[in-house]
Amino acid sequence: MKKIVKILLLIGVVALAIPKSYGQVSVGVSISANIAPPALPVYVQPACPSDGYLWQPGYWAYSPDGGYYWVPGVWVAPPNPGVLWTPSYWGFEGGSYGFHMGYWGPHVGFYGGINYGFGYGGVGFGGGRWEGGHFRYNTAVVNINRTVIHNTYIDRTVIVHTTSRYSFNGPGGIDRRPNAAEESAMKERHIEATAEQRQHQDFASKNKAQFANVNHGRPAAAAMNKVGGRAYTSRGQAANLARANASVAKTRANDNAAKTRANDNLAKTRANDNAAKTRANDNLAKTRANDNAAKTRANDNAARTRANDNAAKTRANDNAAKTRANDNAAKTRANDNAAKTRANDNAAKTRANANTQRTQQKQQQAQHKQPQHTQQQRAQQPHPAKKAEPEKHE
Repeated sequence: MKKIVKILLLIGVVALAIPKSYGQVSVGVSISANIAPPALPVYVQPACPSDGYLWQPGYWAYSPDGGYYWVPGVWVAPPNPGVLWTPSYWGFEGGSYGFHMGYWGPHVGFYGGINYGFGYGGVGFGGGRWEGGHFRYNTAVVNINRTVIHNTYIDRTVIVHTTSRYSFNGPGGIDRRPNAAEESAMKERHIEATAEQRQHQDFASKNKAQFANVNHGRPAAAAMNKVGGRAYTSRGQAANLARANASVAKTRANDNAAKTRANDNLAKTRANDNAAKTRANDNLAKTRANDNAAKTRANDNAARTRANDNAAKTRANDNAAKTRANDNAAKTRANDNAAKTRANDNAAKTRANANTQRTQQKQQQAQHKQPQHTQQQRAQQPHPAKKAEPEKHE
């Protein structure tokens, strides 16, 4: 067991003795978002805590879960003497906003033309320079306690007066492309952000008071004097992150309670709406059923009426047919009677003619049978005497 402990200690000593090495860092997009980052907050820079520290300006980072959050501006120790920090920036490319992570290098490269302040006016860096392995600070743009740090100078020509708070490069933000010096610096050998810098961003990502959807662009901690050090508000006052987070937690609890109530009310409203719709549908179904029943009854009544009308028509037709048949039968009987009458009349006429003929025949026969003396007697009968004519007197 003792041997194992000695081996582990030896490995640890060897690991500490190995010098740090930094490889080439590619300059590109590490994460993208569909909406633009908020405007840069205006804040006071805290004093540099130690000689040799360089300023890393604050920036908006992005979390897929919570959206944009503010990484406070902070004084950091560079990985090596002679290197400068090129800040991170957002750029609009291909329909989205891409995040370009910052890096260390011998010269400051392109950082989107963003005016971060404190020496980062959009092009290069005017907050100081390396001289003989020591960094000299330009107190015209950075906050240095000159009673502690003496390697300073003043150059006011680097001050950029602008009210622009754009936090991204592209349409709607800063419209600027890299110049020749920046393109050259982008091709140099770079060193990625140090572990402290990554820790600093991770700390901000876990602090809910730093998220834009909570602070509305006014983060609780706008800047810090060093990684893990003292936090400051935008006015340069000490930031009480515990109180801010408690306030955020309370606000979130209230928001959640309000959302819960809103959801409950919405659920009740939906339930009432659904119940009302159900009742309306039931009433509509009943109305339709009543309408259908009424239509059915109306159809039945119409069918009965049509049937009665058809039956009445049939009876009327039958009666008319019977009447016509009776009329025809009466006409036939009348014709028959007339025919019989005519026949009887004709028979009577025939009999009368026959009787007349027989009578005439008998008379003729009788005339032929009379004796001649009858004719003589008729001739000998005296003629009647003539009446005396009255005497005419004049």
